[in-house]
Amino acid sequence: MSIERVCVVGAGTIGSLIAGHLASQAEVSVLTRREEHAAALNEDGLRIIGRSDLLAKVTASADPNQLPDFDLAILATKTTGVEAIAGLAGRCPEAAVMTVQNGLGAEEVVRRYGSWRIISGVTFISGIRHSDAVIEYELDTETWIGPYAGTASPLGLAQAAGELFLAAGLNAEVLPDLLPAQWSKLIFNAAINGAAALTELPHVAVFARREQPTDLGHLVYELIAEGKAVSAAAGVELHDDPWEMNRLAVERGESDASDYAHPPSMLEDVLAHRATEIDAITGALVREADRVGVPVPLNTAVYRLIKAKEESWKLPTRRLQERPDR
Repeated sequence: MSIERVCVVGAGTIGSLIAGHLASQAEVSVLTRREEHAAALNEDGLRIIGRSDLLAKVTASADPNQLPDFDLAILATKTTGVEAIAGLAGRCPEAAVMTVQNGLGAEEVVRRYGSWRIISGVTFISGIRHSDAVIEYELDTETWIGPYAGTASPLGLAQAAGELFLAAGLNAEVLPDLLPAQWSKLIFNAAINGAAALTELPHVAVFARREQPTDLGHLVYELIAEGKAVSAAAGVELHDDPWEMNRLAVERGESDASDYAHPPSMLEDVLAHRATEIDAITGALVREADRVGVPVPLNTAVYRLIKAKEESWKLPTRRLQERPDR
């Protein structure tokens, strides 16, 4: 399959990093949520700084009907925004759609809106958004790509997407079965994002530290152990060990920069009082644990606490009453 035209749905940090790099190899269009965001991209181009130095030309619009046809659409929204794919319903039925969401379930949403062939992606790239048109490329880690499980999407289609990523300077690995990789990241994300959202700590060394009884690493390790028990009961052999992913990530971050403090996406949502991806990440893990009959009390507690935290943002802000001095 030749991929000459790419439509990136979602112009957040991840979508922008992908769009900015792929524009060196293909005609790239971007579906934004806001008209002013599209205007900035059309007028100024998409600037990628940090680990890459690019100024990409893209065609952007908040109206999907104004975007050109595509060979590959990449759904790069958060899980809370995957319904944006509805804007492409009926378009380019011979094209492919690739998901790169955290958690599970994005592909099922895509299937409701078209007969496209589906590729699943698991990405670890990250960056910092400086403005609508300037993104700093922070972590140049891999994107795992493979045919969506249980469909007729051919491996060659995933390979074509992987070759496009590699040619554009993005790290990628194509896997014939992506489910083990999806589960590795699901378990990793449930532990890391959950702990970060509750503690408001970025992903730093304390997430892997287990020297003292009070160290956060104990909780992270046990959350991951519950997830691994669920994957084993579901018959999924993990691609990577999520605990090692956690340990290596903080070690790499500290070696790259002394002030490394990567904020997981759910921490960013919590600090901004936005709806989190908890239902698609920890919620998916808890639901699968229930299906296979594996108890996950710690993950269940994290899930409930973050849902309660979201509820707290709906309460009116009240000033504490001043007490007279005693």
